[in-house]
Amino acid sequence: MQSGKPGWFVSHDVDGFFGLAVDNVVQLVVIVSLCTTVCGMPAEMVFGRILPGAAISVVVGNLFYAWQGRQLMLKTGRKDVTALPYGINTPSVFAYIFLVMAPTYRASGDAELAWKVGLVACMGSGLIEFIGAFFSEWIRKKTPRAALLSTLAGIAVTFISMEFAFQIFEQPLIAFVPLGILLLQYLTGMRYPLGIPGGLLAILIGTLLAWSGSLFGNPVMDSSRILPAVNSLVSISLTCQQAPGMRPGAWGGPI
Repeated sequence: MQSGKPGWFVSHDVDGFFGLAVDNVVQLVVIVSLCTTVCGMPAEMVFGRILPGAAISVVVGNLFYAWQGRQLMLKTGRKDVTALPYGINTPSVFAYIFLVMAPTYRASGDAELAWKVGLVACMGSGLIEFIGAFFSEWIRKKTPRAALLSTLAGIAVTFISMEFAFQIFEQPLIAFVPLGILLLQYLTGMRYPLGIPGGLLAILIGTLLAWSGSLFGNPVMDSSRILPAVNSLVSISLTCQQAPGMRPGAWGGPI
């Protein structure tokens, strides 16, 4: 047991933050893309209801988990407690969209109904998890660890890592350098100059390579698209504010 009063922050938290932030941003991009294309949802529904709700849940969930981690630190006197990261579950995103909401939209042609059915499915899933929490320890003790971890690993490889792995090989000039930065840090414990977290350095280098790709004949990012993208976001924001049920002049969901 380690002595001394546990602190609120360590340098590795910065690295963890960027890893979790990038993961959640990717999930939000996937949600926007699939909800608008597969479920036929208008932009004001996605940006005015779904994304604000997801953002609030991520913030509240991470704050609650951080509080739990803090309580465990105070109870045990340890300084190496890591709070469980809270984010959007990738397999659940695909499951709810393709197995629940998309079939509802195809059958009814009503995006509003598809959204409501998705909410009911989420609530049902939450109730199952809540009830299962009372039996989780018994299940963990009775189930071989290999069976539990193989399921988790299979989901992670199939739904989380493989698509991004293919994208790495699709753009090797850009993706291999950030990948190498992360592998060096996590596999060897290497520390970068000025204590820069590996996750942050990988994001910065990857972004720089993507925007400078045109210099070596691989124009991935186009600076001419920045202004139209900003104008599009402003237009969506104004549309959400003027949509029925929205409070005038405020960004948010229904009153």
